[in-house]
Amino acid sequence: MPSAQESPEGGEEDILHYEETEDDAVSPMDLSELLKEGTKESHDRAENTQFVKDFLKGRIKKELFKLATVALYFTYSALEEEMDHNKDNPLFAPLYFPVELHRREALAKDLKYFYGEDWKEKIQCSEATQQYVDRIHHVGQHEPELLVAHAYTRYMGDLSGGQVLKKVAQRALKLPSTEEGIQFYVFDNISNAQQFKQLYRARMNALDLDKNTKERIVEEANKAFRFNMQVFDELDKIGRSLGEEAQDGGVPVHDGKGDIRKCPYYADKLGTAGPSCPFHAAVGLARQPLVQLVLAACMAVAAGAAAWYIL
Repeated sequence: MPSAQESPEGGEEDILHYEETEDDAVSPMDLSELLKEGTKESHDRAENTQFVKDFLKGRIKKELFKLATVALYFTYSALEEEMDHNKDNPLFAPLYFPVELHRREALAKDLKYFYGEDWKEKIQCSEATQQYVDRIHHVGQHEPELLVAHAYTRYMGDLSGGQVLKKVAQRALKLPSTEEGIQFYVFDNISNAQQFKQLYRARMNALDLDKNTKERIVEEANKAFRFNMQVFDELDKIGRSLGEEAQDGGVPVHDGKGDIRKCPYYADKLGTAGPSCPFHAAVGLARQPLVQLVLAACMAVAAGAAAWYIL
């Protein structure tokens, strides 16, 4: 998710941005400053995607939040796999903080909470997420100097606005106070997020990079934002196809419209269910004029029989 900032009054604002700390020692040519300035436009577009705006306002369905968690799992699995492969590369090694930052295990816990013990059999990588994953693998294997762009875009946002999104999700979805389902946002090994972000930016600025490489990293960071926006747009489309769902453990209901693969019942049964969704089929059948006529006739006969019995 993109980053957000909490307002002085303690509420959440719709405006998302990275929390940067003014430092007299920072130069305009430092990588952290180039990234901050060079991704502003992309960041503005990301913060205005419908999915993000709805999320911040607490308008997030549990089924959609689950799918977003699935997307994050595949994204961070790819990112952290490539980070592990490049942990000794001098162009990335100073930014390798597996204990403090890695999210894959936390996301696995969240997916187990939402989908059960066999969660791996119930999830699949979406089209937009796969494109993001493919790009991360390409960078890690062929242009590792650009890996910092993806790490910066993800982890700095998680430590900033991610903490606001955590509160929104917990409240809107009535998740347990024990933080089950939102472990992704919990960084147990970082005691002070602001200080850690300062350390991370200082490490970035100390990387031995020429001007051209820094420009390529900024360009890659903008690509990372675009990949995230594509995932947000995909989730927004799925969200519009979902009907009103029963909360607190109830069965989600599909409204009979849109792609059947986006039916929450079908999504929960991926890999084990048959080719059709019972809710989708039932609702679609009930909308047929002939079926409605038969149902009406049956109700009339039932009503007449009940009246005769009472008399």
